[in-house]
Amino acid sequence: MKNYSLQSGIVICAITLLAALCATTHAQTSGSAVHAAPTSLADTEIPAAELLQPKELVQILRSSNGEKPLILQVGSHVLYSEAHIPGSEYAGAAGQEAGLQALRDRVKVLQRDTFLVIYCGCCPWNKCPNIRPAYQQLRALGFTHVKALYLADNFGVDWVNKGYPVAQGR
Repeated sequence: MKNYSLQSGIVICAITLLAALCATTHAQTSGSAVHAAPTSLADTEIPAAELLQPKELVQILRSSNGEKPLILQVGSHVLYSEAHIPGSEYAGAAGQEAGLQALRDRVKVLQRDTFLVIYCGCCPWNKCPNIRPAYQQLRALGFTHVKALYLADNFGVDWVNKGYPVAQGR
């Protein structure tokens, strides 16, 4: 299995951030509609009760009883192809409008009480351009059972290097 490195995560995060910045700048200068950026950190935070630690998700997935979540990776498709949680689905980079649209398309047929877990892991949690927009979009759509997988550093450090299950490819 290919070893996922911190450097790869940082490069992917930088590319995602740059793409989001370019799209926002282009939309602002061309007059296209852009979602307004949050005005404060409070506008972007996910409540602590909605965070799921990696160890907790592993326990849920290994449990023989209880509801299994639909796990959606909301970051880079390159990151997803390199390593992802087995059974998770790529839902689009939520830091970009196209990714949010892909997420909306994926969940539109689901019941609003479906157990959803979203994750990215492209870079450190406090710099991730994808997890908060995905969470906010799902809540705005009326989903009531959404958890965000808390990956403090990145997917490689907080999941892969801890020996948790990983799949590769699409």
